[in-house]
Amino acid sequence: MHISLAADKVFELGGLPITNTMITVWVVMAMVLVGAYLVGRNIQSVPRGMQNVAELILEGLYNYYNSVFQDKKKTKKYFALLTSFFLIIVIGNWTGILIELFPIYVQAPLAHKSHEVHLLRGINTDLNVTLSWALISVGLVQFFGVSSLGFFNYFSKFINLKGPIDFFVGIIEIISELSRIVTFSFRLFGNILGGGIVLLIISEMTSSFKVSGVNLPLFGTPIPFYGLELFVGFIQALIFTTLTLVFIKMATEEHH
Repeated sequence: MHISLAADKVFELGGLPITNTMITVWVVMAMVLVGAYLVGRNIQSVPRGMQNVAELILEGLYNYYNSVFQDKKKTKKYFALLTSFFLIIVIGNWTGILIELFPIYVQAPLAHKSHEVHLLRGINTDLNVTLSWALISVGLVQFFGVSSLGFFNYFSKFINLKGPIDFFVGIIEIISELSRIVTFSFRLFGNILGGGIVLLIISEMTSSFKVSGVNLPLFGTPIPFYGLELFVGFIQALIFTTLTLVFIKMATEEHH
């Protein structure tokens, strides 16, 4: 059993190291794009099959966002961004579970030698990926705040020289905004990586035999844990999306 915090380099492309989490990100993005194409290529007035499922999911998300915004105009404006966050993160989390269940190994170069590494790895078990989500989310929140309220009006909550109390409140606001990057990235990273480690340990403890390098569970013992991780993967995606939603709402409203 091997547990690594850092993603493994699989190969290099023009001098750029390509890790197994990067490859999985590309796979997940391709899944989202292909799914969107298949659903949207032949829209019917009476939805059936995949279109029916997609509309059910999207309508549920729309109503959820609108319950927070209480403004249909804002809901429509930020719907695509929030839904992209949710879908990529939740599919990335669930894909990571399949990767743990059916790992694929390849030979990768290391110091003029080769060693066996996972070809794919759950995207949110890499802190670089979750940090990227956090930077995108926090950065866009600032952008939306400026575009909605204006540069000086928005940043007046951070830099306010009207009095010593206002000044220190602004400092606290700056620290609060920066801390979101840390909490966003480590919350998602820690929960998903921890769940993956639990699955790996349980599978190793209960595996009875192997077929083509895949652990087969003894009497289905790990199955409840896989079900739990499916739920955790959904909840973590929903939490990230909800926090981004709330922060956008706060940033685009007039300060009091």
